[in-house]
Amino acid sequence: MTSPPVLSLAERDRRWTGVRSLMRERGLGGLVVAGFRAREMYESYISDDYNEGCVVFPLEGDPVVLTWAHLRVLRARWSAERGHPLWVDDYRVATTGAHAAGVVREKGLANGRLGVVGLKSSAPTELHGAIPAAWWQEFTGALAGIEFQDISEEFSHLMLVKSAEEIAQVRYAAQAAEAACRMIAEVVEPGVGEEVVMAEATREMLRFGIGLRYPMIVMNSGPATLSWGPPRWTTRGEAPRILARGDLMQSELMPMCGNQEIQVQMTVALDPIDATNVKCERVARASYEAGLKALRPGIQFSDLVAAMVEPLKVAGCWSYTPLVHSVGPHFLAGRPRVNMEKVDLGVRFAGPPEPRERKAVMKPGMVLAFEPNACLDRHRMNLGGTVIVTETGCEELNTIPTRVTHK
Repeated sequence: MTSPPVLSLAERDRRWTGVRSLMRERGLGGLVVAGFRAREMYESYISDDYNEGCVVFPLEGDPVVLTWAHLRVLRARWSAERGHPLWVDDYRVATTGAHAAGVVREKGLANGRLGVVGLKSSAPTELHGAIPAAWWQEFTGALAGIEFQDISEEFSHLMLVKSAEEIAQVRYAAQAAEAACRMIAEVVEPGVGEEVVMAEATREMLRFGIGLRYPMIVMNSGPATLSWGPPRWTTRGEAPRILARGDLMQSELMPMCGNQEIQVQMTVALDPIDATNVKCERVARASYEAGLKALRPGIQFSDLVAAMVEPLKVAGCWSYTPLVHSVGPHFLAGRPRVNMEKVDLGVRFAGPPEPRERKAVMKPGMVLAFEPNACLDRHRMNLGGTVIVTETGCEELNTIPTRVTHK
């Protein structure tokens, strides 16, 4: 295995040029790009770093990285001392929103319109933005009279189209996921606990010298279950489930190189599985193949979703999670409601769901997570991997997780 690909200062300049072009279009003199505890780590697009704070990015002049503790500043300096150049020279600690507002004033950005990334952003587990409410109150309270404009959507669209250097990181993360899927296929057996599967998969990905995006691994097991998310035993005192014949061991892996995330859906079937699962497997694979056939530059994202949902529509299946979504950021999501008219999950909603329907034209360099899932009653089959939009069509980066492994 080789070392993770790094991003150059030329890549930094490319990104900064694109962001400043967007700022000029919106009439913004400055931009505050949030990171904080956001899953998508937007600040890293400016700084090639993640410090759980934000970046103050002026239209002209040098940006400032703001973080919550001196620990993060010294960590960055240690990288520079070891020969890894920083994209931003000015790192500071700002423990309140008011302190961050002081930096905005220092940069001469308090007299016009200030852009914000992360205020109204939306990502899995983060439906209400990425900026803490207390910080925002302090920040805006210290900048009375300034007009703020959230450009999270526009910024996310900018991030979607990857450069050659970013694609190299995507490919590396996909290799780590493929290796982890191979390990899962080896270790899953009757009598093995879920914790063993998670430990071995995590170990294999971390051996590539990269990180894992929250929640790292989504997984569950059983012959028929709609439970989906981080294993329950990771957040409460509950014994991990022991695998048995007839089970599906399903997992979603989320490695990232730099801030370039990929996702794969790995399913192992401990045969014999029942006829309903066999049908769901066939439909999920047909959806995957339909997506590969449809994806090319110039089509709408909605056209891709429509192609992938057709096998479910014909078979009478429905989807529990998106059939496909973008990564880096997880911004475009295609989860159609086909065949759900009579589905009763037994879940009470405080109000009607309000999903955001985003539009985008597919362009070369976009990266998608194909994750077709087909459901009937409580049965669900999930598979898929990473796909890049190319100049002429698309390219698969994963093989093992795109089909169910039978043992």
